Amino acid sequence: MNKYVKEFLKRGLMFSGFGPVIAGIVYLCIESSGIDLKLTAGTIFLAIITTYIIAFVQAGSSVFNQIETWPKAKSMFFQMTSIYVVYMGGYLINNWIPFKPMVIIIFTSVFIGIYLSIWLTVYYVTKNVSKKLNEKLNKSEWFKIDLAIGLFLYVNFFAI
Repeated sequence: MNKYVKEFLKRGLMFSGFGPVIAGIVYLCIESSGIDLKLTAGTIFLAIITTYIIAFVQAGSSVFNQIETWPKAKSMFFQMTSIYVVYMGGYLINNWIPFKPMVIIIFTSVFIGIYLSIWLTVYYVTKNVSKKLNEKLNKSEWFKIDLAIGLFLYVNFFAI
């Protein structure tokens, strides 16, 4: 089995349990706000299964960014598409959003906007942290080299 498929499955299994917990928290918040949902056992079961799958795919899809042979755009596209498909499917199956073209367009626009905002923020923060770390490493290497040269000169030429 491909190492990336194994990693996808591992990450998905590690974090998929959070989906049903989040669904439970959302239902608890809705209930505590005074809205009478009148949920059936089937509705709750479907929400648990759906949120489990959503969390599984969302966690597993982070492996796309680890495939070093892929360009960033390809990794981003596969991650975004896999997450979008599972979210859209889950939301429609559970009737959390109506199956109307305008609603789907709005959902898609918001999803893409939020996804790109998060991805670009993580990208630029990581890039800046890496740049600062590299600068520190370069400074410390030069310091070590200067120190080593100084010690070499001292020991060999000045210490008698």
